[in-house]
Amino acid sequence: MPALILATILLLVGSAPRTLAEDAKSIESAIAQRIEELLEAPAAKRTHWGILVRDLETGATVFERNAEKLFVPASNAKLFSTAMALRRLGPDYRFATAVAAKGTVDGDGVLQGDLRLIGGGDPNLSSRVLPYRKPDDFAPDRLAPLRDLAQQLKDIGIRRIAGDLVGDDSRYVWQPYPRGWGHADTLQVYGSPTSALAFNDNLIEVLVRPGTANAAARLDISPALAYYEFSNRIATVRSRYVDRSLSARWGNAPGEVVLTGQIPVDSRGRKFRFAAADPARYAALAFKAALAGLGIEVAGGVSARHSLPEQMKSLRSITPSQSRDEAPRFAETASVGVAEAIRVVNKDSQNLHAEMLIREVALQESGVGSREAAVAGLRRFLAEAGLRTGEFVLHDGSGLSRHNLVAPVATVRLLEYMWHSEDREAFLDSLPVAGHDGTLDWRFQRGGARGRIRAKTGSMSHVLALSGYAQGADGATYAFSIFANNFGMASASTRMLVDSIATALVLPGPG
Repeated sequence: MPALILATILLLVGSAPRTLAEDAKSIESAIAQRIEELLEAPAAKRTHWGILVRDLETGATVFERNAEKLFVPASNAKLFSTAMALRRLGPDYRFATAVAAKGTVDGDGVLQGDLRLIGGGDPNLSSRVLPYRKPDDFAPDRLAPLRDLAQQLKDIGIRRIAGDLVGDDSRYVWQPYPRGWGHADTLQVYGSPTSALAFNDNLIEVLVRPGTANAAARLDISPALAYYEFSNRIATVRSRYVDRSLSARWGNAPGEVVLTGQIPVDSRGRKFRFAAADPARYAALAFKAALAGLGIEVAGGVSARHSLPEQMKSLRSITPSQSRDEAPRFAETASVGVAEAIRVVNKDSQNLHAEMLIREVALQESGVGSREAAVAGLRRFLAEAGLRTGEFVLHDGSGLSRHNLVAPVATVRLLEYMWHSEDREAFLDSLPVAGHDGTLDWRFQRGGARGRIRAKTGSMSHVLALSGYAQGADGATYAFSIFANNFGMASASTRMLVDSIATALVLPGPG
């Protein structure tokens, strides 16, 4: 081969990597410049920003701003809890809900004793349509999974329960609310207490519709269960404009919820979404209704069975007792796997489910489904994932706690860890897709990011977050974390800035 040709080939081969590296640097520089320009806008100046963007292939930092500072993450905390559940429990791990009793069934089909509905930690004991399709996608019959259990009892000849019906959530320690949750949150479904037995997302929906002018509004409750006593003080008014907007609060009597305000006579209605204060008792009440629908009578009352903290030898780690509850199980239903369960958590930002998942991990690892064991387990997992002490402080799995603090660098370390794990696809599939589904279904409809970002949202008062993965126009994949805290302007304006920063990652490079 002539020396000139050989020299030319070597030159071309040797120059190719440098050209690719130069192109990557040019693209990264363009991304950084776009983000800097966005942060220089007057609207961004009064916000505390934490941002980190890394190239997943090269590990290069594309942009950072306060990456090691701590921020309130809101629902970005679910990235940590769902990653732990997926890695610790495995994508195919399932939960079982059972019906058991220690009494005997006589020849007439009468159970002489109490019947227990035993929670197994299934977050989707509901009529939710799975695999996941969209938020609030439930079959019309909300009692469907409980009717299935009731049918199993009927099939073995049970016709009457002489004792009580007990909702048993003793699988997890009864510690309903993590540290840092507000009292006002506890009535709303997003602030649902944590329980190993949660039916219908522990959700009670109340549709407020206008009555006749100057009369009380009408209330439609779904499921139609007498759990709360609703004190209806909502007035129907002729005007389109009201002096008092609709609101809800706890009443003075146990189980009382007070609804106040005004609703226009031509209103289409407004929906409230409340959480049952005792999910196990609520599930038992729903199960009683399912049994009644199949002609099975419950002679006794409805109650709940909890594992109270003071009853536990330790809230951090215990050796499981060799003597287990051997009550005969008459019926059982299994859940979907964890890979599908975390899709609901991340796409819909489901707080209750996130809390249940970290309790289950704690139970499997430490023998006790307590808040303390769950938080300790989360710390251990994140350390194994490469996060460093001081980069995160987490007190729950959902992000509702105001005591949570996370640095962007911690979030990106987790995203990198999951990207390189064998559970990458399941984790990616759990995240909302920009402009398509979950909490991002209405965002990124314009600007080129639609379908090219998979990320977890987060929001609460003066807090916005978005962290996940972005596919660049030139083929690179980025892990990113964007936190906006302490902003004084409208959330919508800050959200537009957050989305613009994320969109900067997917735009074509220069030239």
